[in-house]
Amino acid sequence: MSTGFSISKYPDVKEIYKQLHDLIHQPIRSIKPVEMEKYLKDYYEKKCAKSKVMIAEASEYIPGGVQHNLAFNYPFPLVFTKASGAYLNDLDGNKYIDFLQAGGPTVLGSNPLSVRKKVIQLLESTGPVTGLFHEYELKLAEKIVEHMPSVQMFRMLGSGTEACMASIRVARLATKKKNVVKMGGAYHGWSDQLAYGLRLPGTRHFESHGIPKHVFKYTQEFYPNDLNALENTLKRNRWRGGTAAVILEPVGPESGTRPLDFDFNKGVRELCDKYGALLIFDEVVTAFRIGLSGAQGYFGVTPDLTVFGKVVAGGYPSAGGLGGKKEYMKYLSAGLQTGVKKALIGGTMAANPLSSAAGYYTLLEIEKQKACEKAGRAGDRITAGLQKLIKKYNLPFVAFNQGSICHLETVGTMLLEIDIKKFWKIKSTIKEAHLRKKAMEEMGAAYMAEGIVTLAGSRLYTSAADTDAVVDDALKRFERVFQKVEGVA
Repeated sequence: MSTGFSISKYPDVKEIYKQLHDLIHQPIRSIKPVEMEKYLKDYYEKKCAKSKVMIAEASEYIPGGVQHNLAFNYPFPLVFTKASGAYLNDLDGNKYIDFLQAGGPTVLGSNPLSVRKKVIQLLESTGPVTGLFHEYELKLAEKIVEHMPSVQMFRMLGSGTEACMASIRVARLATKKKNVVKMGGAYHGWSDQLAYGLRLPGTRHFESHGIPKHVFKYTQEFYPNDLNALENTLKRNRWRGGTAAVILEPVGPESGTRPLDFDFNKGVRELCDKYGALLIFDEVVTAFRIGLSGAQGYFGVTPDLTVFGKVVAGGYPSAGGLGGKKEYMKYLSAGLQTGVKKALIGGTMAANPLSSAAGYYTLLEIEKQKACEKAGRAGDRITAGLQKLIKKYNLPFVAFNQGSICHLETVGTMLLEIDIKKFWKIKSTIKEAHLRKKAMEEMGAAYMAEGIVTLAGSRLYTSAADTDAVVDDALKRFERVFQKVEGVA
């Protein structure tokens, strides 16, 4: 029976946390040093030589040698020259199964021909940008409003970061309140006020380098799955300017790395209503990946504002936007209308014809192909296969998925706990996280050497292009890596 969603069965959150708790209380188990040395010598040095040379040259002109955080991989970034469906090819001619999928936007698979043809047609007529209105802005907005339950109006922006910034400004104008409460560990872009409580809940400003502490005067965080902590924060804020908004990823921080109880969003909705705060769903990852109605459709919870990114432009640039009820979206109206204080936003490349057309035709194809469900089935298959391999080799690793968002935790870097009451332990916990991150990078390098591209060695995005044959091939490659882990005979 077709549900329209990529999630066939919601994960057992309590069991996942039990497994993750067990993982982070065991010694780190990564690739055996001798096997890692073989990967470095036999694969990276011999088979990725052209990439190494180009990245060395790029490092002279680009800080770190790459422009995107996801592109920085151990031992050095690889240079990719082709993306098609479930595969990537690098400068040296090596072929990979692509479970990065550009960080999540390509639910159809990379560079689908049907969308590409329409984009080429547009480039031959309008070109990528005019600075003026184009019909595809309307077509995309209509399509989003058609599918997303809470969205009556939509405004496209340049990125998810910009959309999160806009959502906060709208919330403050709409409620006339000051504070913003986010879920600890979540990433809502790199704007000043939301770069708080990153990666590990409880870190507050500790990882927010380059941002003055006073910027966070009206930003707070609360622990995932803790409605009591959220309500206590909302209560305190009543005497400190009120709460304008609660913002969260509906599957949990970092794309569900810390999964939320199924009914948690409903509880947050009730608390927002009780304390007069807007509920903002950051659906940068989940919108049109979990389903065409997003995570809000799956959970049956209606946010006041929805942040879009990634899939909204179909893998093309300028992927961002904000949607919501008309009474709130009026604060984003363009032009010289009077009577409403408008949120200050802009962007020369926002809603450009190329990105709008790509987003529109991507959504049409997702509808037509039932791509969310296909990608979700691939996610179920790869997760079940990984769980069997973990059991086969008696590894402490944890694999789970929310449809096509798949997690493979080998060291649990982002599951460490910070107790703010024991502030003297925070630095040592962050240090431990960095040690675990290094082990995770080595696992990611091993996957890459076996022809699998992942997100930071711990997350996989499946797509409609991932057939059973693709997934089964990937599992054979994962098995070769698992055989080389410390403690495996």
